[in-house]
Amino acid sequence: MELLDTLIVGAGISGLSLAHALEAEATSASPLKILVAESQGRVGGNITTRTAGGFLWEEGPNSFSPTPELMKLAVDVGLKQELILADRKLPRFVYWQGKLQPVPMTPPAMIQSQLLSFPGKLRALFGALGFVPPAMGDRLSQQGDEETVSQFFRRHLGQEVMQRLVEPFVSGVYAGDPQQLSAAAAFGRVTKMADVGGGLVGGALLSARNRPKKMPADPNVPSTRPGELGSFKQGLKALPEAIAAQLADRVKLNWHLTRLQRTQRETYIAEFSTPDGPQQVEARTVVLTTPAYVTADLLQPLQPLVSSALQAFSYPTVACVVLAYPVSDLKGKLVGFGNLIPRGQGIRTLGTIWTSSLFADRAPAGWQTLSNYIGGATDSEIGNLDSEQIVREVHRDLSRILLKPSAAEPKVLAVHVWKRAIPQYNLGHFDRLQQIDGGLKSLPGVFLCSNYVGGVALGDCVRRGFERAPQVREYLQNKQSDSRSI
Repeated sequence: MELLDTLIVGAGISGLSLAHALEAEATSASPLKILVAESQGRVGGNITTRTAGGFLWEEGPNSFSPTPELMKLAVDVGLKQELILADRKLPRFVYWQGKLQPVPMTPPAMIQSQLLSFPGKLRALFGALGFVPPAMGDRLSQQGDEETVSQFFRRHLGQEVMQRLVEPFVSGVYAGDPQQLSAAAAFGRVTKMADVGGGLVGGALLSARNRPKKMPADPNVPSTRPGELGSFKQGLKALPEAIAAQLADRVKLNWHLTRLQRTQRETYIAEFSTPDGPQQVEARTVVLTTPAYVTADLLQPLQPLVSSALQAFSYPTVACVVLAYPVSDLKGKLVGFGNLIPRGQGIRTLGTIWTSSLFADRAPAGWQTLSNYIGGATDSEIGNLDSEQIVREVHRDLSRILLKPSAAEPKVLAVHVWKRAIPQYNLGHFDRLQQIDGGLKSLPGVFLCSNYVGGVALGDCVRRGFERAPQVREYLQNKQSDSRSI
């Protein structure tokens, strides 16, 4: 049996980014033997791009924030000419009290916004300047002095900002419950600013002053500006497919990991079921990029404490419902990124991305594609509905928000129900991570690299893969040095 340097379990964007980074660090004098094993018949994980009848849509992540790591990765794998960026000036909307209200993105826009009342704006201003009550109370004590997203933003910016801006944002990013999500885990940068600056404005100023100088920009990587969202001409799947193409036969599809065991020489034997029958692989290091619940099952025989902490992560059900309508059925031309809906507005859908307004050539002429998300931590019942019922729920919501009364039934492009969609960074998140890190010390050579740690966005996944690569490389080098000194 050939001994691998690194076995990466999972060919989602995290695993592929890690494999790419390890390959980039390897040299002819110090090559690495890498294998990426994927249980599905395709790469990309939750990235799910589909096409039919002139439409192109996503059933998982819909776009990405163009972080430096992600942009460099795209260029490195030959996708520079395939990159597309949505106009950052396109407005975002919140549906509030029967109207679509643009989200205020600047102080002048906040002053003029009709989304917040005058007292709500004053409350937010004073809170941002640092006039904030202390975090205290019996409930907070019971939570180990850890604030929820709802508690933190209500304390700092008031109930209106929390309900009308933060809550729909939480629904859009995490499909989460702001009364369960940890503020420090889900909004780490914001909570740190409040801590260091005595308020959000002071913290932002201090952070800007202390921010390290940027490295000179890579002239080969396209420059981007804050607020832009990116994709590729052929959809998000272009990125994992391009990485996998470079890795070639080091990526194995339909390889399902059934067992992981440790050897006496501190390597790991991984047993797979594959289309060619059972396969065994031995590796010096193993990186699990699988969801928490999958990783928990794999590590249960090896490290029950780590497994227990991983099992505590919840993943709510979310349905992605992609519908198309003739533009004549819309109340007006849709110019913007899309709309989010706070809870309590009589609308079940969490939000809608105006897909064919965001990126060109995603729908035939005369059609509008709308990608809708429904379910999440505050609506667990969505998983009990069939596809037709879910479409009816979404179409009814769209009829109130975007469609004319005379609008016909939609063209249904997709109803993808993600039974376990997005890991929730709920209260106790950092305690769980600490328990995981502590337990992994007894499993040298095992690393975790998944979106239940350090952010759920695509850019976070790429960054995490890039950060894990030197840690894996250092472990391998140290083991090699130890074996030479014996």
